[in-house]
Amino acid sequence: QVQLVESGGGLVQPGGSLRLSCAASGFSFSTYSMTWVRQAPGKGLDWVSSISSESSVTNYADSVKGRFTISRDNAKNRLYLQMNSLRPDDTAVYYCAHGSGDYWGNGTLVTVSS
Repeated sequence: QVQLVESGGGLVQPGGSLRLSCAASGFSFSTYSMTWVRQAPGKGLDWVSSISSESSVTNYADSVKGRFTISRDNAKNRLYLQMNSLRPDDTAVYYCAHGSGDYWGNGTLVTVSS
C-alpha cells in the first residue's frame, strides 16, 4: 500500500532553516508528481510546492517563493523541502502528498518561534 512518511520538522528560530523529508513506498515514485501542503494551527490546508516526476517543473506558493526549495531523489524514493529564512507564519504541520492527491502522510510539525 502507499505510504508517505514525513520527517525533519521541529522548533527553529525566525530566520533559520529546516529540511523536510518524505519517504515514499508502495507505488512507482518516479512516475508521479509530488506535493507539499501545510496546515497552520486553526487554519485550512495551504498548498506549498509541487514537483514533476523528473524534477523538470517546480512550482511554489507566493508566500514561500525564493525561500523554499522542493526536490526529489527518485533513486531513493524521497521528496524534500528545504526551508530557509523561516518566519513565524511558516509554523504549520507539513504534509507530503502523492501527485494524485489521494494519498497523504501523517505530517511533521514545524514551529518557528524565538
